[in-house]
Amino acid sequence: MTIKEAQKQMKSGELGVNSKKMFRTFRRLMSYMKANKWLLVLVLLLAIGGTMVQVVSPKILGNATTLIFEGVSSKTGVDFTKLVWILVLVGLLYFGNFIADFLQQALMTAIAQKTTQNLRNDLKRKISNLPSSFIDEQSNGNLMSIAINDMDNIATMLQQSFVQLMSSFVLVIGMIGIMLTISWKLTLAACLIVPCSYLITRYFTPKARVNLEKYLHAQGNLNGYIEEAYDGYTVIKSFNYEKVAFNQFEHINKEMYETGCKSKFFADIMMPILILMKNLIYVISCAFGAVEVLTGNIPIGNLQAFLQYSTQFSKPISEFSQIWSDMISVIASAERVFKILDEKERIIYDRKFVNREDDTAKVRFDHVQFGYSKELLLKDFSLTVEPGETIAIVGHTGAGKTTLLNLLQRFYDISGGSILIDGIDSRNLSYEELHRRIGIVLQEAWLFSGTIYDNIAYSQPNATKEQVYAAAKAAYVDEFVRKLPKGYQTVLNEKANNISQGQRQLITIARAFLANPEILILDEATSNVDTRTEMLIQNAMKQLLVGRTSFVVAHRLSTIYGASKIIVMDHGDVVESGNHHDLLAAQGVYADIYNSQFLSAST
Repeated sequence: MTIKEAQKQMKSGELGVNSKKMFRTFRRLMSYMKANKWLLVLVLLLAIGGTMVQVVSPKILGNATTLIFEGVSSKTGVDFTKLVWILVLVGLLYFGNFIADFLQQALMTAIAQKTTQNLRNDLKRKISNLPSSFIDEQSNGNLMSIAINDMDNIATMLQQSFVQLMSSFVLVIGMIGIMLTISWKLTLAACLIVPCSYLITRYFTPKARVNLEKYLHAQGNLNGYIEEAYDGYTVIKSFNYEKVAFNQFEHINKEMYETGCKSKFFADIMMPILILMKNLIYVISCAFGAVEVLTGNIPIGNLQAFLQYSTQFSKPISEFSQIWSDMISVIASAERVFKILDEKERIIYDRKFVNREDDTAKVRFDHVQFGYSKELLLKDFSLTVEPGETIAIVGHTGAGKTTLLNLLQRFYDISGGSILIDGIDSRNLSYEELHRRIGIVLQEAWLFSGTIYDNIAYSQPNATKEQVYAAAKAAYVDEFVRKLPKGYQTVLNEKANNISQGQRQLITIARAFLANPEILILDEATSNVDTRTEMLIQNAMKQLLVGRTSFVVAHRLSTIYGASKIIVMDHGDVVESGNHHDLLAAQGVYADIYNSQFLSAST
């Protein structure tokens, strides 16, 4: 939404819809504070108590001024005993106000941090239950910005602005009440700031909100670009892409700068305007109050108290623009969080699909249909895999190889047909049960910052040391780990680039072996390793794939010669199947792929 559109909506009255949306978001955010409702009640009571102290203190000080003025004017002298008691009482009230403010801030900090902790937990659970298609469509930088920056913004604003908002509301109500007891005419003059504040806030809020949303979006884009640039730093340097990369960074950074400046300008400009209005109204109150004193309508002490009240009364109203700016920021961040929380989760079927208990196949794709869009990639795919078989899947890029494996793991849900594991429709299995049966090794080795031991044990946290070491030996990890200074306690850095790429892949294979799954998926698992490492992996596979059903996707045909069955895919269909020798003899697609690899390599 552009600023002009926001202005049009404001003129046509449509802005009320956004106001309702903001209120709904704020109310939903407040629902996360229900767990701490008694602390909130205590904060509210402290705010009322502290505010009442601020309300009555000027009135008591006004009595002191009247006492001095009357004592001097009547020439009877000032009653210093009574004056001292008044000053002591005011001092105690101010000290009580300090204690109330301190406790408010301490309690609100705890409430704000607990609220964002619960929000982060819900966000993490939500992302874990979202389909892979959602993650594929999102920028990592934007998700990180929501999980970190927006959460931090909510926590900071809640613990600062929420208390201030409650205190200001109570203060304004209390001040109006006590000011009316002094002079309704002066009170009416002081209250002129209220409609002025409303009009100014109503005019500038849409502009501030629109630019703030753009700023937060640009912030997410910048986070994503920085992550991408640092991840590909070597490639950028190798191709002399620094200037282009910097220009792209500068463009995103400029957008963030411009929207950030505009959002802060429109949010912050309200305060100086309101301060100007406050000062003008204060001058009017002083002039009108002086006339009231000279005409004998109010005592001079009451005028002094009223001027203090008018200052305290107008202060929260003039500061309301800043509080409102902060609340807009909180709501904008909360909306980004709630947008993810409202996304549709992975489908959990409440109805049972047809199982085939008499089916002896380990995995069966039965007339499967699937497409990432309306156009189907797999139109009528069928494949039977017997227990212990190793199925190699080959084909040109885009043939549907990885898609097939994603469907097996239910990263995406099929549009038609069924996928059965041991005769059970995979949709009848929970995600946890399904993934316990399947282990996977991807082309890109994913390791986290931690020890080599912890990375291997990731698939089975309760595994014994003997089991971890056995998996490492079977995957030929033990051989190179023992040569490292700290062995299995060697800490991998963030990118795990303190070991070679082949060693990283071997660790992920050891991790999959430790999981001891019924079905093993190797998606281009050997494409990033050298010939010697590839031979080590193949030797390990011969031992560890015995009795285990496996799917192997490989562009290197040399890694799949021993597969039980090779299926050749093209545009989502199986166009050929058989063993290596039969497919070569058929002189079809497989033979073309084979010849393109090995004949070109020999020339």
